[in-house]
Order: sequence, then structure tokens, then C-alpha cells
Amino acid sequence: MSLFRKIFGPKSDDSQEYIQNEQRSKYMPEIKLPIDERFTINFKANGGKFLYCEDLDEVDQNLNSILQENDWKQKKVLILDNQLAEKFKAIDFEISKNISDCTYFLTACEFLISNDGSLLISSNQIAQKRLKELPSNFIIFATTSQFVETISEGLKGIKNKNRKEIPTNITTIKHFKTCDDKDFLSYGSSSKNLYLLLLEDL
Repeated sequence: MSLFRKIFGPKSDDSQEYIQNEQRSKYMPEIKLPIDERFTINFKANGGKFLYCEDLDEVDQNLNSILQENDWKQKKVLILDNQLAEKFKAIDFEISKNISDCTYFLTACEFLISNDGSLLISSNQIAQKRLKELPSNFIIFATTSQFVETISEGLKGIKNKNRKEIPTNITTIKHFKTCDDKDFLSYGSSSKNLYLLLLEDL
């Protein structure tokens, strides 16, 4: 996806879901951006930090860079998913199950929601914990095959993937920066300092 290489260029504050081509007549329908590009624009507008990776080696490199940049190398990490811990066993983590000891939380997610730039998660990732119980720093590992248009599509996807036992505690993470107390729309939400490691798998 050459689109993601553009992410590291100049930042744009444009969080519009559609673009209007100046060459087109004002009576022509608006051009809808691709699902991945819409997610990226909305995710960045929410305050998320985005790292596109072409392979697992690049995922490991970017993960190490995040830890070094934030001085988390010697800090404890919360990982609730044993398969994810196995995937990143090459990284020198100090894993703890005690949330109060942990500086950051490493997890996967269910789906990436394009229309609002949020991440859909469930008990598969966070067990029965509430978002506000978890560390304020999140590192999320996801793949490009996890893009969906809406939360509704994501919920259908969760149901289809887990026909035997549907996970509980399904929620979205949307606010990736400190919320202004005066902003009533974000009042009561759990803001997270969030990094997304996105692996190309299509």
C-alpha cells in the first residue's frame, strides 16, 4: 500500500472523510477516499501515532524505536494475550500481570474502524478489564486486513470469527490524546497515549 508511505510526509490537519476535486463540477458527487486512507486521516485526527510496517522485522524495529523514544526499555509491560507475547519474544520485555506496575500495554485489536478512526477491542484483548483500569500508554498491533467501514461491520466480523463463543467486553478506543475537560463530547472517556503498529498483510 503506497498510501502509507505518504503518512511520513507533511502532516495534514484535514480530517474530512471526502475530498472534492477542484476540476470537477460542484454538481458531481463527492469522491470517497479508500477505506485505509479514511482510517488514517481520522486516526491521526484523534491523536493516534501511526507506524506502517511492511513485514514483521519492521514491526520489531518500530516497536524497539517506540520503547527507546519513550524510555520504556526498563519499564514493565502489560500483555494479557499469550500469543502476542510469543510473537514478540525477540523483544527484551519485562512482562507483568500487575497493572499498577506497568507503564504501557501491548495488545492486538479486533478491527480498525474507518469512519471514525477508532479501534474495536474485546475480552480477547483486555479480558474483563475496563479501559480506565489499564495503563495510559497503549501499543496496538494490527494488520491491514482488519479495516472495516463501521462499528456495525466490526461487530458482525467479531461474531463471524467467534461462532462458538462470542467475546464479551466489546468496546472502542477513540481518544488518543488528553481530552479537554471543557469538551463535553469527550467527557468521561478514557484517553490513551496510543501507538498503532500496522502490518501489511494484503
